[in-house]
Amino acid sequence: MAGIKLVTDSACDLPQNLVDELAVDIVPLSIRFGAEEFIDRRDLTPDQFWSRCSASAVLPETAAPSPGAFKAAFQKAAEEGFTGVVCVSLSSALSATHQAAVKGAEDLDIPVRVIDSTSITLGQGIMVLAGARAAAAGKSLEDVAGTVEDLVPRTRVFGALDTLEYLKKGGRIGSARALLGSVLSVKPILRIQDGAVAEESKQRTRGRALAYLVDKVKEAGTIENLGVLNGAAPDLEAFLDMLGALYPREEIVVGDIGPVIGSHCGPGTIGVTYHTAV
Repeated sequence: MAGIKLVTDSACDLPQNLVDELAVDIVPLSIRFGAEEFIDRRDLTPDQFWSRCSASAVLPETAAPSPGAFKAAFQKAAEEGFTGVVCVSLSSALSATHQAAVKGAEDLDIPVRVIDSTSITLGQGIMVLAGARAAAAGKSLEDVAGTVEDLVPRTRVFGALDTLEYLKKGGRIGSARALLGSVLSVKPILRIQDGAVAEESKQRTRGRALAYLVDKVKEAGTIENLGVLNGAAPDLEAFLDMLGALYPREEIVVGDIGPVIGSHCGPGTIGVTYHTAV
């Protein structure tokens, strides 16, 4: 089997049906609740993770995969007959995952291009989808890698949080630290900027927060690959209806936020990601 294999990590929050359809390999991170450790997407589904969060007295912690885990995925692609691998990683500013992937790509018989998405959750995921579709169309290693690299600066991610507790204790708040002094009634909007978490806006109500996200999509003009990040949000369907006025609803990719990102953003998070025009 000739062709290019797409590999990513479990922070991408891609729905399993698309992972299966495009034959994407996912190297999982691990999650700890106190002394208990789980492998993302194998031991814990997003639903199971959120249920455990609500019942747990301790906040979850995440750990990057080992270089060996990435090496095994790359070697598997070679054994299956692929001629090259493009690996799209979680932002290196937020995790050691990218470094592990780079280390795992050393001394292999198959060429591997490791690309720092400088993004998280489905922002990373929609880059993987674009790369996998280019690979499925028979593109070369350089062309598939180029497709992903072109999308890195064009990817936008905005998220509305329902709580700051997880972000504060997880230590990934970055330049959004000023939000910690906000009154509890404020609904913060965060964005990913230069690979890190930054403050975008503060909205007074959940309804205004959702409207703000829709406005970001509207203001972006021509976009591609619209996705919605869903962290057990009770108003997901209503939000999709709002976006459906701007973008074909059946084409919107919905990614359930799993343990890797959910450990930092908390339940109720909802967001948008898309690619801007060239």
